[in-house]
Amino acid sequence: MPARTRRSAAALAATASIALFASACTGSANNAAADDPKAETTLTFWHGWTAPSEVKAIEENVARFTKAHPNIKVKIVGNINDDKLGQALRAGGSNGPDVVASFTTANVGKFCHTGALADLKPFIEKDGLDLDKTFPKVLQDYTQFEGKRCTLPLLSDAYGLYYNKDAFRKAGLDPEAPPKTWSEFTAVAKKLTKEKGDSYERLGFMPTYLGYETVVSHYMSQWGHGGYFGEDGKSAVGTDPAFAEMMTYQKSLVDALGGFAKLDRYRTTFGDEWGAKHPFQTGQVAMQLDGEWRLNFIKEAKVPFEVGVAPLPVADDEAAEYGKGYLSGTIMGIAPQSKKQNAAWELVKYMTTDTEAVVGFANAIGNVPSTLDALKSPDLKFDARFKTFLDIARHPKSTTSDGAVNGSAYQDTLQKFAQQYEKGQVPDLKKGLADTAAQIDRDIAAAK
Repeated sequence: MPARTRRSAAALAATASIALFASACTGSANNAAADDPKAETTLTFWHGWTAPSEVKAIEENVARFTKAHPNIKVKIVGNINDDKLGQALRAGGSNGPDVVASFTTANVGKFCHTGALADLKPFIEKDGLDLDKTFPKVLQDYTQFEGKRCTLPLLSDAYGLYYNKDAFRKAGLDPEAPPKTWSEFTAVAKKLTKEKGDSYERLGFMPTYLGYETVVSHYMSQWGHGGYFGEDGKSAVGTDPAFAEMMTYQKSLVDALGGFAKLDRYRTTFGDEWGAKHPFQTGQVAMQLDGEWRLNFIKEAKVPFEVGVAPLPVADDEAAEYGKGYLSGTIMGIAPQSKKQNAAWELVKYMTTDTEAVVGFANAIGNVPSTLDALKSPDLKFDARFKTFLDIARHPKSTTSDGAVNGSAYQDTLQKFAQQYEKGQVPDLKKGLADTAAQIDRDIAAAK
């Protein structure tokens, strides 16, 4: 997806924006929308895109909608992050949005639990929209919480592995055979690494949790685990062995590539994640965990080497699941205090379910389509390597993060612990994970 901060590790540190939703119970999800969607009206639509090409794509998509619904005008307001959105939903009033789009799927639990966004069930049932025939299951999962659906997916993201084929060749590696398991990955990353004193001429992979996109949830998607919470609603990070296995492996990768201190010094030389000087694009790292949108950035930066794309490796004992990945995306919802909810639903429904609209938008900003029909549309236009991300999006074992009443706070807690562990500050991983789970449980209990 687009140039925005939501993708990086900083996106997990969403505590400030989450707090805004703690008191965002403005409006009732059970209010019956009374407006006539065929009447002349104007909707206000808030979104977070900022790049000129993406803003243009949104405007073109809305223009298609207003052509099909000439009675509805749409006032578009861009560059709205979750902080601004939270403030508006708390305040209510005529100056707020009717329709919103957010990049923070981790906050859906908070949106739905607090009533910050309207319940879409009445609208879905009224129109007879069959979600199972419209959206992949993972996308359905991350747009609802505990049976309440307050958002629908608008395009999605799949995370995979980018690698420098030229660097592979120079290191004596087969550029058509990227690593499929994490043990293979360690060997390849070490072979691609060229040290230079106390730094690197080139690093095979930046494994630390401060690296771009190398956050806990993206790693965990490649280990078979039962979710972040058990059936009893308690955190599973201390009881599901997959979490300890992942963290043990990740720390071994950090150690194998030079240790945290050395890696972190090198990381400070990297350019901006969303600029032309991204370390993968400059050749500073030979492999990069990233989403499908990176293809557009690579093209725009005129990267001088051949780039390969593949799924991320999987745990060694789960080789049969190779091809899966982490899924996320953009979500849309309706402000509960809007007096134009029926008209707002028409816009949400169009942008999230109309095949032409979804395909057109996906083509324009280089994201993965969010509907089953759009995923197989012959009108999709993309780099041949994009198919890798389409396959990851369709893989039955691909996953996303669980929702929670306090949004991404549990991920922040787990991320903080993981950062301590990779630095060697945690002597007992099992105890540390158990303590982290207890903290997550206390935070969730306090948020209810």
